[in-house]
Amino acid sequence: MIKRWFVTGTDTEVGKTVASSALLQAANSAGYRTAGYKPVASGSDMTAEGLRNGDALALQANSAVALSYEEVNPYVFAEPTSPHIVSADEGRPIELARLSAGLRHLEQRADWLLVEGAGGWFTPLSEQHTFADWVQREQLPVILVVGIKLGCINHAVLTAQAIRQAGLPLAGWIANDVTAPGRRHQEYLATLRRMLPAPLLGEIPHLPQPERQALGAYLDLSLL
Repeated sequence: MIKRWFVTGTDTEVGKTVASSALLQAANSAGYRTAGYKPVASGSDMTAEGLRNGDALALQANSAVALSYEEVNPYVFAEPTSPHIVSADEGRPIELARLSAGLRHLEQRADWLLVEGAGGWFTPLSEQHTFADWVQREQLPVILVVGIKLGCINHAVLTAQAIRQAGLPLAGWIANDVTAPGRRHQEYLATLRRMLPAPLLGEIPHLPQPERQALGAYLDLSLL
């Protein structure tokens, strides 16, 4: 049976890709054939191979299945802004059917699929649809990444409520130490544990260059 997960964050720049890499590494260690999917990415650089997004490259590198860049990231944009703005500006509308087609393709190749969103839960993909609309259409269980910093409790609780209101399971959450822990760090974690209706899968510590670290051991996939 294929396991599928959608990774969202309380905001942009909270470490979704760090957490996604950790999840893929942990699933690899558990023996799954994993595939990471970043259907929409903005903020990318031109390379000899074409436009490439760093988050998508990290998912590609941490997938157990060998995937082409296009399989991982069908919609890639250079400008680091909301996808609905840059796609309209470039005349390249983001079609939900194409996102789903990419997911169907990966379901034929892997048995553990991780889909990473863009920005937060309600990131718009067009004037009509948000990323949340597509996740609801696909009925994907959600893993929430919480960047531990001032304001994270409110953002985490609001996001969890929105996920549940969409009729989707919040499968778990990950605490990502985006800054060095302050003196109230443990109190933040205790509050989040109490207020979020899902298990804490693990805490990723504040690390130099986390994308180059072995991260899977910080998470407990048995809680999913």
